[in-house]
Amino acid sequence: MTTDDLMTRALETLEDGPPSIEAILRLADLAEVSEPMTIAEVADLLDISPHTLRYYERAGLVEVARDGSGHRLYDAAAVRRLVFLTRMRLSGMPMRDLQHYLSLADAGERTVPERLDLLLEHRDTVRRRIRELTLSLTAIEYKIATYGGSTGPDV
Repeated sequence: MTTDDLMTRALETLEDGPPSIEAILRLADLAEVSEPMTIAEVADLLDISPHTLRYYERAGLVEVARDGSGHRLYDAAAVRRLVFLTRMRLSGMPMRDLQHYLSLADAGERTVPERLDLLLEHRDTVRRRIRELTLSLTAIEYKIATYGGSTGPDV
């Protein structure tokens, strides 16, 4: 399943209102990852390049096992982390904040309050971007209407 597929599934859940926690968990359900995956398989699954996966590893964002030949093998935990990383990057979270968040997560339960603060701050940033994009969309819809084009949610 590619990142676009994940986003399509996520957006489909919004048609009936805000997604539930269960819907979010289903989007991250990686039951199909029952055995380690190669870098090519993970890149295809998440619709990101192998170069990006290697970058995330070099940046310390994900730990990846190696086989006897030195090839990367991604287990389910690594893939789940990469799904989270791609969601956060798509939401605009800077690499520096992602690195900080993951170092906190790796440090254990005592860091939950600090992780919560980081996520609350990022949520506020994302909400502001959504409002800005909504305003931009309104301006675009206005211009389309002035040129005689069709506008609205069903277009």
